[in-house]
Amino acid sequence: MEEMEEELKCPVCGSFYREPIILPCSHNLCQACARNILVQTPESESPQSRRASGSGVSDYDYLDLDKMSLYSEADSGYGSYGGFASAPTTPCQKSPNGVRVFPPAMPPPPTHLSPALAPVPRNSCITCPQCHRSLILDDRGLRGFPKNRVLEGVIDRYQQSKAAALKCQLCEKAPKEATVMCEQCDVFYCDPCRLRCHPPRGPLAKHRLVPPAQGRVSRRLSPRKVSTCTDHELENHSMYCVQCKMPVCYQCLEEGKHSSHEVKALGAMWKLHKNQLSQALNGLSDRAKEAKEFLVQLRTMVQQIQENSVEFEACLVAQCDALIDALNRRKAQLLARVNKEHEHKLKVVRDQISHCTVKLRQTTGLMEYCLEVIKENDPSGFLQISDALIRRVHLTEDQWGKGTLTPRMTTDFDLSLDNSPLLQSIHQLDFVQVKASSPVPATPILQLEECCTHNNSATLSWKQPPLSTVAAEGYILELDDGSGGQFREVYVGKETMCTVDGLHFNSTYNARVKAFNKTGVSPYSKTLVLQTSEVAWFAFDPGSAHSDIIFSNDNLTVTCSSYDDRVVLGKTGFSKGVHYWELTIDRYDNHPDPAFGVARIDVMKDVMLGKDDKAWAITEGGITKGATIGVLLDLNRKTLTFFINNEQQGPIAFENVEGLFFPAVSLNRNVQVTLHTGLPVPDFYSSRASIA
Repeated sequence: MEEMEEELKCPVCGSFYREPIILPCSHNLCQACARNILVQTPESESPQSRRASGSGVSDYDYLDLDKMSLYSEADSGYGSYGGFASAPTTPCQKSPNGVRVFPPAMPPPPTHLSPALAPVPRNSCITCPQCHRSLILDDRGLRGFPKNRVLEGVIDRYQQSKAAALKCQLCEKAPKEATVMCEQCDVFYCDPCRLRCHPPRGPLAKHRLVPPAQGRVSRRLSPRKVSTCTDHELENHSMYCVQCKMPVCYQCLEEGKHSSHEVKALGAMWKLHKNQLSQALNGLSDRAKEAKEFLVQLRTMVQQIQENSVEFEACLVAQCDALIDALNRRKAQLLARVNKEHEHKLKVVRDQISHCTVKLRQTTGLMEYCLEVIKENDPSGFLQISDALIRRVHLTEDQWGKGTLTPRMTTDFDLSLDNSPLLQSIHQLDFVQVKASSPVPATPILQLEECCTHNNSATLSWKQPPLSTVAAEGYILELDDGSGGQFREVYVGKETMCTVDGLHFNSTYNARVKAFNKTGVSPYSKTLVLQTSEVAWFAFDPGSAHSDIIFSNDNLTVTCSSYDDRVVLGKTGFSKGVHYWELTIDRYDNHPDPAFGVARIDVMKDVMLGKDDKAWAITEGGITKGATIGVLLDLNRKTLTFFINNEQQGPIAFENVEGLFFPAVSLNRNVQVTLHTGLPVPDFYSSRASIA
């Protein structure tokens, strides 16, 4: 969020905004800074008097101020001001942000009132230090400008987020750094304590978890200030004028100021403008992502230019040293030319990096600022600045237009030294551009004797043709989806053998490979058809299991060292097809019940299977020592069925089962089970499925 900091600083004082107000040009100023840059002019030198008297050019005309009305004069009494006829010339100053600031012509009179309530001299004028638009204040003075409550909230959250990290309140020994805060419980949690003490189920599932920084802000911030009307300070904003693009109150409507204007509900327009700003940010976010990738490309180009330059200089020196003494004088000239080309390329690329970095920083800061503005719950405050932000986002996105993210320089030195002329023509020795295009590599050949499938994995091997003279820099292996669909890349690299895991069981895949170099890619090889195993062979997975699980029998038998339930998953996941496996209960003392079924990869490992929303299991019903539990996962029909000793347990246990699932078991130290895989689907189920 550091890039956003410039959006939160006043252009006059260079510090974070304090009591910011919104000028008619949509820019912001601290209330105290706005008073400091007020300029007073005598009544005879007001814009109306100057127009009546036809006075000449102003000392401030060089600012080229906007002569158009910034606010509707009928609605607010504000008008544009182009300059002062006889005001003394005041040199401009620069704020810490580099913006021109024009100090007041005379110091303000001493007052004991706050800056907002202190009287403003008659015919006072304020000039925006960013766009240099000027206007005369009415009798309300600075109170006529709306306060930017949204900006105040963003600054407060930003300053809170810069503080030290919060610690978990439930860790027993060394508290870990908190990752979330529950707004209902008012407690900070680390990830382990959140999973143990605040699981996302039951009544706790309705609790709202927020980042620690946001939670800290919600603890400390006072209740949200309600924005009031600038014309009627006792009235809250309740409607939004579409023509004036500003929130209004009921009293404004009753007075008839907006009688002929389209007026809409404040909440509806708040949601509409939030949606518009979010949509605009999506496009800008894509541009920022492209810009980051482009910067990586430019930095890589710098390294490539350095490497190519070193290589080219070495080759040039070697050639020049092999020639007679007459070449030495020419050699120095050629080296100077190479160095000049080298520096020119680096300068162009570095200038582009610098330019793009500045633009990206500004873009990222604007994005983060807009995201923080969207989080605000103050419709009135949001609508005061949303139009300007939407315009800025679109304008910034247009600045990343076509050509901005294109390198202005190549990394290659397209030069070659021609040393064939005779000695008498050495003085004419020069570089010639010779970059012969090399041919593409030959089509790779699949080595059928080394290609095979195992379970749901496929291994492919290939080689270049024996008589090929063009080297390949790498290869691209493609497979379809196992159902005759489109090919997709599964491997890109220099190796000539690749194993692809995670394929569907009992499926037919088509594979092909092609080679590539700097010139281009070769044609595809012949297509190879691969058939994965009809049934799944797998064992329990020690890598994802709870640490209390004990494995034996080549990871086919498991038990536990704890009295609490622990979960262990199978090594193979399923997302397609029909699969069946069995588990035999080797040891069981009837307390507590083990659980058998399927689960997601991120299921909780320290509770009984089925206690969270990541598992589907059977936990009771005829389970005894020596019993055989059958699990039938039919992802074609999206069902899960259980069997005990070859007897189906009631109807289908679970329906609408979709996604990637792993075989799963939960047990304690009183239970030991053995897994049996590679089993066909029961005959009665196959026949019933074919009839259906």
